Amino acid sequence: MLGISQISNRWLAIIGLVTLPLVGLAVAYEFWYAFLLPPALLLVWISFYRLDWAMWFIVFATPVSINLTDLTGGAGLSLPTEPMLVLVSFIALIKMTLLGEFERKIIQHPISIAIYIYLAWMLFTAITSQLPFVSLKQLATRIWFIVPYYFVLAHLFLKSDRNKLTFLWLFLIALSVAAIYTLVIHSQYGFTKKTSTWVMFPLFKEHTSYGAVLAMMYPAALYLTFRKSSWGFNAVAGAILAILTLAIVLSYTRAAWLSLVGACAVYLVYLFRWSKITVWSLAGIVVLIAALNFSWISSKFERNRTDSSDDLNEHVASVTNVSTDASNLERINRWNSAIRMFKDRPILGHGPGTYMFLYAPYQKPSEKTIISTNAGNRGNAHSEYLGPLAESGVFGLLTFFGLIITLIVVAVNSYARASSPFLKSLIRVAFLGLITYFLHGFLNNFLDMDKASAPFWGFFALLTTISVKSGAIPDK
Repeated sequence: MLGISQISNRWLAIIGLVTLPLVGLAVAYEFWYAFLLPPALLLVWISFYRLDWAMWFIVFATPVSINLTDLTGGAGLSLPTEPMLVLVSFIALIKMTLLGEFERKIIQHPISIAIYIYLAWMLFTAITSQLPFVSLKQLATRIWFIVPYYFVLAHLFLKSDRNKLTFLWLFLIALSVAAIYTLVIHSQYGFTKKTSTWVMFPLFKEHTSYGAVLAMMYPAALYLTFRKSSWGFNAVAGAILAILTLAIVLSYTRAAWLSLVGACAVYLVYLFRWSKITVWSLAGIVVLIAALNFSWISSKFERNRTDSSDDLNEHVASVTNVSTDASNLERINRWNSAIRMFKDRPILGHGPGTYMFLYAPYQKPSEKTIISTNAGNRGNAHSEYLGPLAESGVFGLLTFFGLIITLIVVAVNSYARASSPFLKSLIRVAFLGLITYFLHGFLNNFLDMDKASAPFWGFFALLTTISVKSGAIPDK
């Protein structure tokens, strides 16, 4: 029997023998793109036999990837990550289903089952969608984010605790590079709020998604800075923490600021050891009050007259301004449009990914702002909860809530059972990072982007594997 290394070397030799004559023939006919064939096939070989190498490359490249739509206005393709994500997804699915190389405890984990239900409903509502092609594309995108960032990472995390730290370090280093680039460009314009919305281009589309990712990774930077390690690692982590802190402040992203405040509040609950009943009761009261008063709050919003201030202090204060701040008012316009769309098709919704193409008729003239589009053909619902409600109906929202509730239960049980301080610390990092996004999700939605999906599903994978290691999930 041949070993894996022997088989892989044999296939590498076959690839070389087959492609070289083909490339030579193509060059003879001046088909210069043929030079891309050998590296492409080599990439396939590496991804199949060294899936970990391919995954670490994706993790590192994600924060600094560039979307061709932003540069050319053509097809939406994030380079170099998106082709790699598709390739790794395809290979991982083969290894999971046909070769049985993935741990069954991961595949059958409660969080994984919640993901299956979430994707299954997306598929069903994509079939019934008003724009089926758009919805199926949205579903495909979601799958090639979830398979690598959740299943492949969970597979790697289960193999070694070192892989858990590798994920944090690689993403944080690349994110700090993106932040440094943004700060340098921003400094040329005096760090004004007006320019803060685009200076991260082309690495990020705009400042809200940039702020969301920074906030999600902030607990990880804090942990690595104060973790007992060599002074060199702590110094590098401290530098990353300083860069991320400055980047978050100068991003002028109020949702990111609020999400970090919320994460701090959750951490205080942990420190003071509030009972589960107290925590769930307070959370329920807050949600209930917000739900019962949503219509009243919306009715009080006036047509905007101004935009957010350039002054940082005034911008912070504008978080609560719901009468004249254009950014806040436009969110209300999008939210109300999403609710009207939901009322129109409450069970199945209009189809995943269709909001931006269909919300125009649901706008009211009195709710439009200076940044609204008459066609209503730009942007999303600005909510990770109202978006699925409009696109996949009530059950679409419930499947997403199911994901969140399952994760919270798993995280709490894992923390109680974990005996290692290292694993407990990682649970806090992943949980608090996800809390920032759950809170951010009330104001924005970015899970159709690789940059936000990487830490989001990566933290899900982290908590899944820790629950398996800690015995929080039984073998059967």
